[in-house]
Amino acid sequence: MLFSSMIFLWVFLPCVLIGDAIINMIPFENRVIRTKVKNTFLLVASLIFYAWGGIYYLLIMLTSIGINYVGGQLLAHRYTEEADRKKCLTIVVCLNLFILFVFKYFNMVGIVIENLISDGGSILGMQGTGVLNLPYIVLPIGISFFTFQAMSYVIDVYRGDAPVQDDLFSFALYVSFFPQLIAGPIVRYLDVAKEINERKETSYLRVSGIKRFCYGLGKKVLLANVFAETADKIFALEPSLQTGLVAWLGIICYTLQIYYDFSGYSDMAIGLGRMFGFHFKENFNYPYISMSLREFWRRWHISLSTWFREYVYIPLGGNRKGQLRTYINLFTVFLLTGIWHGANFTFIIWGLYYGIILVIERVFLGKLLDQNPIKAINHVYVLIIVVIGWVFFRADNIYLAISYLKGLFDFSGNGWMIMSYLSMKLILFLIAGVMLCGPLQHKWQHWYEVKRKNQTVQRIDFVFQITLLVLSVLSLIGGTYNPFIYFQF
Repeated sequence: MLFSSMIFLWVFLPCVLIGDAIINMIPFENRVIRTKVKNTFLLVASLIFYAWGGIYYLLIMLTSIGINYVGGQLLAHRYTEEADRKKCLTIVVCLNLFILFVFKYFNMVGIVIENLISDGGSILGMQGTGVLNLPYIVLPIGISFFTFQAMSYVIDVYRGDAPVQDDLFSFALYVSFFPQLIAGPIVRYLDVAKEINERKETSYLRVSGIKRFCYGLGKKVLLANVFAETADKIFALEPSLQTGLVAWLGIICYTLQIYYDFSGYSDMAIGLGRMFGFHFKENFNYPYISMSLREFWRRWHISLSTWFREYVYIPLGGNRKGQLRTYINLFTVFLLTGIWHGANFTFIIWGLYYGIILVIERVFLGKLLDQNPIKAINHVYVLIIVVIGWVFFRADNIYLAISYLKGLFDFSGNGWMIMSYLSMKLILFLIAGVMLCGPLQHKWQHWYEVKRKNQTVQRIDFVFQITLLVLSVLSLIGGTYNPFIYFQF
């Protein structure tokens, strides 16, 4: 069930909001009972939300919840010896990774084995699923997100960084809460532990959440979907036609699509969380205005970058064990980041690509970028690296990615074909997309913080959000192209 679907906007979300409001009106004996009832209601709603894609998916998630709940209980209440605690943690983490491997990566391994055994083919063209005469293994929606989220809880309980959650329903809500279930942000338990046990739902927070949701919906429906339509058409062309200006238009549209698609979903998740009294951390901070790749990864998919830093990079030694070890750790993190994104060699290459460039930046370019007085050069450098990286991220296989990259620098002909894809609407949306992914925000935010208590500004802001909502709904009613990139993760 997509946030940007009519069934969610007009049936599921209103029912959950109305149910939550009814519970608020019931005179419970104390706040603890009220919170337990609200948690149970939100858990049931979240399970229905996830089961919409199939009961099969739900069983996998419930298994994950059971494994990590039991793991937390054992670490907190049974095992006291460090050796036993390490064994317990290792088993729980391995079980999580096993589930992730079976349902996300098993088919990929099977493809490699079958391809190499049958005809010794190249990995450049490998893609698809269903191999070794085994039944097709369906990728559960959001499995990477809820698996990493559940693992972070067990690891934090082991470290003593987070309190154990003894109530099974409350823990299940933490893992399955529908706003962040299918596309993040990845929420650490210690960040929401107090709000799961006791939270305040104020009218200000609810209004703030609605505004943030409308903002994210507008980014997804009014911007990302427009860019997606053009990007998908160009990437579907024969490789010989993906050249010059056409290729650049396709990858620029995809660059804007993936930002507005994913950040829009994160905005909607943050807004939905606020409606029910939860504060989720920001997941994007205008990454396309970065002046280095290090800065880019501090601004892009912040919850995932934070997860890998806390649970992989630092445990491996971070930057505390010498330069060579630091580079190896950095390279390892980005290789794993690529693997996390999907069971395709293109994602592995994408991760390796960033791992290598970030090591080079750290060794050679870091000081030059920091000391460079012409910041526009830094900005162009980052954008070129990022845009080229998105080619691997978007292409179906390595062969098509390489072919597309060649097309970006082939201006020998077919330049006129760009007119088949350019329209006044797309041109206007491209300008808006570029301006709204960073350049205008800082000035707007500063102005709004100064003026936000002004009643006229509040009215304008209200009208703006309602307009976004109406336009988004009208676009959905009109059958707007409505894909979602991060469903596959």
